[in-house]
Amino acid sequence: MKSLVLRGESLSPLLYFALFVCVSCTNIKLPAIFSDNMVLQQKTQVAVWGWTKPNTQVRVSGSWDEKCYTVKSNANGCWRVYIETPEAGFTPYQLTVSNGKTKTFKNILIGEVWVCSGQSNMEMPMKGFRDAPVEGGRETIAASANANIRCFSVKKTSKATPQNDCKGAWKMAGPKTTPYFTATGYFFARLLNRELNVPVGLIHASQGGSRIESWMTPNALKKNSGKPVVLSDTEDHSPSTLYNGMIYPIQGYGIRGVLWYQGESNRNEPALYVHLFDAMVRGWRDLWGVGEFPFYYCQLAPFNYDEGMNLAYFREAQMKNMTTTPNTGMAVLMDAESAHHIHPANKRDVGERLARWALAKTYGMEGIPYRSPELKSFEIEEQKVVLTFDIAPCPGLTTHDKEIHHFLIAGEDKQFFPAQADYSGNKVYVFSPDVDRPVAVRYCWDNASGTELFGVEGDLPVSSFRTDNW
Repeated sequence: MKSLVLRGESLSPLLYFALFVCVSCTNIKLPAIFSDNMVLQQKTQVAVWGWTKPNTQVRVSGSWDEKCYTVKSNANGCWRVYIETPEAGFTPYQLTVSNGKTKTFKNILIGEVWVCSGQSNMEMPMKGFRDAPVEGGRETIAASANANIRCFSVKKTSKATPQNDCKGAWKMAGPKTTPYFTATGYFFARLLNRELNVPVGLIHASQGGSRIESWMTPNALKKNSGKPVVLSDTEDHSPSTLYNGMIYPIQGYGIRGVLWYQGESNRNEPALYVHLFDAMVRGWRDLWGVGEFPFYYCQLAPFNYDEGMNLAYFREAQMKNMTTTPNTGMAVLMDAESAHHIHPANKRDVGERLARWALAKTYGMEGIPYRSPELKSFEIEEQKVVLTFDIAPCPGLTTHDKEIHHFLIAGEDKQFFPAQADYSGNKVYVFSPDVDRPVAVRYCWDNASGTELFGVEGDLPVSSFRTDNW
């Protein structure tokens, strides 16, 4: 877009857009995220915003209570108002916005709204990628008709400056639309819809191959990495460009929380990622301004990278983020059986493990196992190391009758050797005849080894881990 020149001064494309909308448009305009079939977050004050003529009164009302909210647009014609939503339900409503001319949005449901973002594993649709199917995808699609699960997919957009709007439309789940939904998000929504008995809306904004820096606010990025924000619309891996084009336009829309599946493109910088992830989450929370909403994310699954740093270090960094960043939770994917596929086919477990975190921690449902067993402590008994996990001894751990192959053990010389291992209750016993005085243990400490250990309760896999900090 060419810059508009007034009195010898050049205006930015963003300001030009605002002036164009506000000065030339006599109708009322709202962002694309507001459309027929949308889902609004229940029992809260949701933001509704848009553009009209400057200094014009705007009226907003929802058919669920017929309350009328009024606001006056500013000198640029921009306006924003907060309206109260009721408890979730399956009754379709209308939202009416008027400045003298009326715009009505139909078939609106009140429910739970989650943002789904990241790179290609979040982007992966139910129909799969080329040569990369979703396990059970065909059967899932065929049985997916459900007007109470809806998805808004933000069109991929990379921008040098924050955008006021994006492209997309709300779609109801069904055989014609579900193939294009994020598979991880769909399985998450399906379980929430079933267990909570409420409508679920997904806002999907992801880009394959993207680095976390491209999703960060410029301020968060500058404070935590010192990297400059390049002003280019053409490179979707540049700092802040996907945030500008795909997150900023939806910021403020009423949501419950965020689902995140990303990291492959940052895997060689595990120590930096701990800080970048924390900064991104806090930046998004500041942007929405509704507190520390839940942020649940996916651990990278085993994959046999040909080069680069051992992936176990990055998985360790992801584990740390549950302690460095409040109200977060990680779905462990060490059982994905994806050593030769960077896009694990089993997206059902991914989505449903994220949903377990939400059901237990966000919605307070009791009795739902949601967190994988984690190492609590270890003791050295002569040539044996005894590992204790943070679960009850009964029912404890299981290997599903598989042998345990992926333990390593080392002495003070820091030389690791393959170890034998057995388990009982919540303990694992590790031993190697090659190490007389063990001091450290590692498990699945490489790119592609998958776990053999699971918690019986919930059947959740144990992550790769180490007892040393070498």
